[in-house]
Amino acid sequence: MSYLWRLILPRSRPPFHSWIITAAQTPIGPHPPLTTSPPFHLSLRLLHVGQSASLVRSFTSRDLELFSELTGDTNPIHVDPACLSTSSPASGSTSSPFTSPVVHGVLVNGLVSAVLGTQLPGPGSVLLRQNIRFPAPLYLEEEVQALVTVRKVKMNLAFITVRCSVQRDEKVVMEGEVVVRMP
Repeated sequence: MSYLWRLILPRSRPPFHSWIITAAQTPIGPHPPLTTSPPFHLSLRLLHVGQSASLVRSFTSRDLELFSELTGDTNPIHVDPACLSTSSPASGSTSSPFTSPVVHGVLVNGLVSAVLGTQLPGPGSVLLRQNIRFPAPLYLEEEVQALVTVRKVKMNLAFITVRCSVQRDEKVVMEGEVVVRMP
């Protein structure tokens, strides 16, 4: 930008290149010296396509009880083992297709949120949008791995694929994509 345009159209903040100065340099023009951090987080971990992070966890019956108490979701498939009949459908009883209490999908999704908020992109990131599906149930005490992988980075947005799978048999219990605003 020419000197004349700088006089006519003053900027409310210095251009990006003026934030990148050495200690020996001083800013040129009407901008104050750099004494505070810029309006964006310079220590932002640079993300690249293919970068990933994960978390491994299993859920107990106490975890499901606490979640049910907090949310009011008392669906018997989550909290009542008695409703999970092992009898055959031919016997005329209305049995559940599940053989053990099923972990709430929101708890599984919470593992992804934990990875996004603590590891990749990390503290200060905000989940903006998600598109997920649950192809198979996660049962109590099954060890699940929440894996997030950067698919695309555009400005301050990260497009990330998410996948939660049971460690023992590679059963996928949740998969999808999320969009995260980075700090």
